[in-house]
Amino acid sequence: MEDTTRIVSAERLVAAPAEVLFELIADPARQPEWDGNDNLAEAAPGQRVHAVGEVFSMRTTSDKVRENHVVEFEEGRRIAWCPASPGAAPAGHLWRWELLPQRDGQTLVRHTYDWTHLADPARIERARANTSAGLRASIDRLAELAETIADG
Repeated sequence: MEDTTRIVSAERLVAAPAEVLFELIADPARQPEWDGNDNLAEAAPGQRVHAVGEVFSMRTTSDKVRENHVVEFEEGRRIAWCPASPGAAPAGHLWRWELLPQRDGQTLVRHTYDWTHLADPARIERARANTSAGLRASIDRLAELAETIADG
């Protein structure tokens, strides 16, 4: 019986507007700057996400290319994607970002990794390694960058 939690998340308040945070998340070329897992090496510029159904490509630090299929999108508020090997269907895991603006100008940022539908045994061990602490590290790095931008 599987007793591992297959949905992991982290959240925190960030002193930056949701729009600033969302631009950093929705532009894959910016993601390696704040990736708390140190897994992302680079993404070509010009792939800014605008809608469900789009696909953006990233190269990982282990030199693998991932095609990320956008499955949720609400401009400035929510984005989620499912990674896949080039030309393949998504493997069954999902990365989600949710941004909830607060009355005081801050934003509640929630980052979730959901591997509920991941079946590939070769990927499951790596999926288990994704913890709320790793997700929080991404939020913290994103916050630092966004707060610097917001402060102008």
